[in-house]
Amino acid sequence: MITIGLTGSIGMGKSTASAMFRRLGVPVFDADAAVHKLMAPGGKGVAPVAAAFPGVTVADSGGAEGIDRQKLGAAVFGNPQKLKVLEGILHPLVSQGREQFNRAARAARLPVVVYDIPLLYETGGENRVDYVCVVSAPKNLQIARVMARPGMTREKLDHIIKAQVPDVIKRQKADFVIPTGNGKNFTLRCIQDVLKSLKVNTNA
Repeated sequence: MITIGLTGSIGMGKSTASAMFRRLGVPVFDADAAVHKLMAPGGKGVAPVAAAFPGVTVADSGGAEGIDRQKLGAAVFGNPQKLKVLEGILHPLVSQGREQFNRAARAARLPVVVYDIPLLYETGGENRVDYVCVVSAPKNLQIARVMARPGMTREKLDHIIKAQVPDVIKRQKADFVIPTGNGKNFTLRCIQDVLKSLKVNTNA
């Protein structure tokens, strides 16, 4: 089974590329979605995160507590030590989910899977996959995409970009670069070319 790590800096179009892999019939493990599930009411991450960061929980309509991501973001923003504490809680739990996905994929004898991991290079994840695909777009497009998100400020964006491996370094390290600034059809064709080069048949 071939394993592909899909990554890219904020606003580069990784979610779009991830959806395209799924459209082509490639199963995707989404690390961000896994984190959302961990911090939703009933998630394994709620209790340890709430214990480490008091006051970040919120109750749903049924009274079950989950983590308010905005409150949590405010609690760790600009504080590397607190961010490390949070990562120390969440990363092992995400890894457990990834391993479950991996075992199921191997049991099903799947030819290829994708691990959608935003901080792949930042966490050494490139060593756990066979190939790395980096999504990339022009800087002005990246900024426009991110600034259109609710609650985003230029200060937050600059802080996030500073904490990530620069796009130019990611592209240099990548096995494949998937451009997302030339329209979705072009991006899809690039992903199809990646799979063809790996001799993987797709649904399209």
